[in-house]
Amino acid sequence: MADSTVIRVVVVDDQDMVRSGFSALLSAQSDIDVVGEAPDGRTGVEVCRRTHPDVVLMDIRMPEMDGLEATRQLLNPPRGVVHRPRVLMLTTFDIDDYVYEALHAGAGGFLLKDAPVAELVQAVRVIAAGDALLAPSVTRRLIEDVARRSPVEPRAARLRLNGLTPRETEVLSLVAQGLSNTEIAARLVVAEQTVKTHMTRLLAKLGARDRAQLVVFAYESGVVVPGASPA
Repeated sequence: MADSTVIRVVVVDDQDMVRSGFSALLSAQSDIDVVGEAPDGRTGVEVCRRTHPDVVLMDIRMPEMDGLEATRQLLNPPRGVVHRPRVLMLTTFDIDDYVYEALHAGAGGFLLKDAPVAELVQAVRVIAAGDALLAPSVTRRLIEDVARRSPVEPRAARLRLNGLTPRETEVLSLVAQGLSNTEIAARLVVAEQTVKTHMTRLLAKLGARDRAQLVVFAYESGVVVPGASPA
């Protein structure tokens, strides 16, 4: 979990101007410290192993090692390596072929490279707090697109859903609609701590790493239908 006052960040991107620009913008924030940069995935993994960042801004397409493989290595480290940063994927396109794989590798969200400065800064803070990055509009479209193209095998999905209580299924649906824990608590008229308990159980029962993977599963399994209006 990120320090309560300073979020440690590593920026991994093969474009020098993009990398230095993001680093400068983030370093200007009092609660963010850019502790490293890297021009490719392989170097990015090495830098992260040394610096232990809370959040990694990871470009998807890079030489040497792409962002997808680097994310896999960071979030599924070899024995003896305990640090696992949160990963925010950077992309130039609204829909990217790597999205589905990146989310399943454990990426916490996506951000377009041309996003406004305020959105970039907020994205880092959201990911550092342990939430999926659902606020920027691109993420919902990305998740819906991959869910349409890559559904979970129905029988497997049903077995996993059958292990959930009705209230857990309801919470899963609201998470997939982009609601925060506070908003879910208000919608269900329960304490926020109760929502957090449901979230912990959902992660354990569905074998999900974080909120982003819960969202993907909700779409894949049909708990939420892509393009449908929120309840």
